[in-house]
Amino acid sequence: MSQISSEKPSVSASNSGQSHPPRSPLSWLATFWKFCRPHTIIGTSLSVLGICTITWARTKEAQYELLLWIVPALLACLCGNIYIVGLNQIEDVEIDRINKPHLPIASGEFSRRQGWAIVLTSGALALVLSAWSGIFLMATVWISLLIGTAYSLPPVRLKRFPVWASLCIFSVRGAIVNLGLFLYFNQKLGNPPQIPATVWALTLFVLVFTFAIAIFKDIPDLEGDRLYHITTFTVKLGQRSVFNLARWVLTACYGGMVAAGLLISGVNSALTVGWHLAALGLLWVMSLKVNLQDQRAIAQFYQFIWKLFYLEYILFPLACYLA
Repeated sequence: MSQISSEKPSVSASNSGQSHPPRSPLSWLATFWKFCRPHTIIGTSLSVLGICTITWARTKEAQYELLLWIVPALLACLCGNIYIVGLNQIEDVEIDRINKPHLPIASGEFSRRQGWAIVLTSGALALVLSAWSGIFLMATVWISLLIGTAYSLPPVRLKRFPVWASLCIFSVRGAIVNLGLFLYFNQKLGNPPQIPATVWALTLFVLVFTFAIAIFKDIPDLEGDRLYHITTFTVKLGQRSVFNLARWVLTACYGGMVAAGLLISGVNSALTVGWHLAALGLLWVMSLKVNLQDQRAIAQFYQFIWKLFYLEYILFPLACYLA
């Protein structure tokens, strides 16, 4: 695998990273929101609420006790999310000036020092909140932060290697978050640490779905990744091949959930099968319209994939609750 070159290419004057800090509290908050990568914040929030709903659906008595434990879980996971995405921006600032010049550190809205202050504060809060809330939430958050650190931070910097980079992303969002949060909520209700088929089905779906997100997210970043010797699947295989691979991976996800809706108990079969068939059809319709020579079209389709991810954490828990 290629390593990151010690001689970094020069960037244009327009992307030189000169500081242009926010001038008011409101503009600072808007910049902070960009720094948090909103699509990941929404995904994390829905995953916490979705897993809580699945636990709720399985325990009809004393279910309102879960409301007491959503807040620490949500805060700890969101702080961990900010730590991971923020650390990635700090370490990728030169690459982002090519691939994502709108991000706060790349654009100069935040300095590296401000970025480090946010990242370290968020990370510390995530560690403390999760440790206070019990062993399962602590394990979920601490392992996620460890993997997120290894993904971005030298000398390990696993994002340089396509297989390891994908493994980092889908192991956290797919397995660690879903299983850890269910065990956390289940423990708070005094139940034994047993994971039902519904949670395994969602975990496998998200595991594979997040792999598709992990490889697709690098498609629009080809120029910067190639320049800084970040060996992604897109750099190795090309945009078209990775686009097609991601599409077929997502197809397998939805096909698997259609089968799960027919075979496992604890879900409303009509909603599960109907929703996943509709999502699969929409996925293919939208994908056939994407022009891979148009960066905006690629970015829009990437955000569409994230919207499908959001919907899964809304509709599958609903199907469990209606079972």
